[in-house]
Amino acid sequence: MKKRAKISVDSFVNGQVWQMDDSNVEIQLVGKRLVHYKLYKGETKRAPVSLAGKDALQKFLTANKGILISQ
Repeated sequence: MKKRAKISVDSFVNGQVWQMDDSNVEIQLVGKRLVHYKLYKGETKRAPVSLAGKDALQKFLTANKGILISQ
């Protein structure tokens, strides 16, 4: 069984890629309270940039068992 690190709000950095079961989230820009990110499903690289609060993105990644694959 793999241990998963708890996702903290302070852990978001520009350029991170989080992997989930069927999609990836690429962090584009991290601000004081908001995060710009792209949600890729499959091999699509033309995903629109989305905007969410850090807490909301943290809950989304935790609920979908997101794993940090690159920084």
